[in-house]
Amino acid sequence: MDQLLTGLHQFHTDIFQHERSFFESLASGQHPSALFIGCSDSRVDPSIITQARLGELFVLRNAGNIVPCHGASNGGEPATIEYAVTALGVKDIIICGHSGCGAIQAMLEPHRMDKLPLVRGWLNHADATRQIVAENYSQYSGEELLEIAVREHVLVQIENLQTHPSVATKLQRGDLTLHAWIYGMNTGEILAYSTKDGGFASLTNLDPREGSKRSVANHRESKGTKSSKKKSRA
Repeated sequence: MDQLLTGLHQFHTDIFQHERSFFESLASGQHPSALFIGCSDSRVDPSIITQARLGELFVLRNAGNIVPCHGASNGGEPATIEYAVTALGVKDIIICGHSGCGAIQAMLEPHRMDKLPLVRGWLNHADATRQIVAENYSQYSGEELLEIAVREHVLVQIENLQTHPSVATKLQRGDLTLHAWIYGMNTGEILAYSTKDGGFASLTNLDPREGSKRSVANHRESKGTKSSKKKSRA
């Protein structure tokens, strides 16, 4: 806690005072261009990853960057999505998973949640990912399986997003674009779902039009992300 208090003091004296006009301008309202849906993991900070300034991202974080299907949850997720899309008018929604995700690991190994009943209940929203992995990737294990599961999970959340009326309406009008990202904690690299080949590739190497997707409903035509997974690791 001492470190946090020191940081607060430094922010007020060294940052806020030097950029006072900028912070005062934020007080009049927010106009973010994107909704960033990420994991609560303390090592994954949307603003640092994207180098966004205050006011540029509307952020939703939870364990496992989960987006429950419309009507499946009365929590803050659907309300946050609706507000971002309808009230704030964001033009892009990014769902960002990350390497080594503990929530996805727990989903793959349910016994790890024996003493975490609330976490177990929350991860029930990831049942579709669990089933996809079990039925299509039984030949994999360990870190390789976790990597596959993280990618499949992000794509499932993109599909879940499209069940929300506010999102579906804007997608139909062409006023909204969805993005599926994976953050590699060891490399700092962002892998993005590519519409060109239905796999993941480094975002810095993709044409912007390839690195976005309004719908990924057909992404498993080539058995999910297996082939692209190996390509992107090269």
